[in-house]
This record gives sequence, C-alpha cells and structure tokens, in this order.
Amino acid sequence: MSPSRRRGRGTGSRVAGVVLAGWLFADLLLVLALVSMADRPDPLAARPKPSNSADGTKSPKPKPTGPRSVERKPEEFEVKGTDKDALVAQIGRSTKKWQGRTAALVLTFGGGQSGTTYAHRVNSLLGKGRPEMFTRKTATDDFHDLGNNPSTAVVRVYFFTAPGG
Repeated sequence: MSPSRRRGRGTGSRVAGVVLAGWLFADLLLVLALVSMADRPDPLAARPKPSNSADGTKSPKPKPTGPRSVERKPEEFEVKGTDKDALVAQIGRSTKKWQGRTAALVLTFGGGQSGTTYAHRVNSLLGKGRPEMFTRKTATDDFHDLGNNPSTAVVRVYFFTAPGG
C-alpha cells in the first residue's frame, strides 16, 4: 500500500475524533448549565404569606426581593389568519387575562410546512398587541408544527415570577 493511502486513513479517523470531542464538549456544557439552574432555589416557594395584623386587617403584600426567575409552567393561546391588524387584535384579546405581567420567553409554533415563517411573523407582532408584556427584552423563538393548520400558531408564554422591567 502506498504511503499516501495510509495517511488518508489516519486523517479520517482524526477528523472523527475531533467531531466526537466537540459533541462531548457540547454535551458537558449542557449538563453543567442544567446543574447550575437546578441549584437555584424556587423564588415562588420563598414568598411570605400575608398575615392578619392585631386589628384584623390584612397587612400589605410585601414586594418580592432577589433576582427574578421564569415560571416553569407556560401560558398558551392561539392566533389564526394572515391579516396583520387582526393578528394584533387577537394577541391583545388573548393576553388580556395576564395584564400586568412581563413575558420572559415566547415559543411560537406555526402550522404547516412554512410554519416557522408564520411563527416569526406572529412573534414580530407581539409587542404591538401588548407592548407592556412583550418588551424588547422578551426572547422569542420560531418553530413549525406540521400537525397544525397553516396560518395558525400556538403561542407559549413563559412569564417572569416577579413584576418589573
């Protein structure tokens, strides 16, 4: 066998080793991120319960302290259609029950094969539908759902646990 053929075999296995090491490094970083998130205390569990004062009236609710966190359970709503104004109106109506809260993360699942494009369009209109809830700091991500109808999106909103900017 010629020397060039022997060198070719070694190069392929070296590339495979580098690729494997890259995936192992990425998996290790993912595990470390999950461990560091699991180590944080639950900010909802630490909230004090309101108590009655000596005269029988409830004391005012204390303001939460410490860093904000993201609630684990998302709220969800659906929008349909292609008209921009109609979508903005649907977003406003669907999120009215959560008024006063601030969204941390939004995952939008658009229906059909071009669902990610539709989800991106819906995400771009969130701030117009409810600007105090969906700020520039709100993270959004676009997905597609082949099981849903085109021009339909399911929007999952993860809110911050504490009020504020």
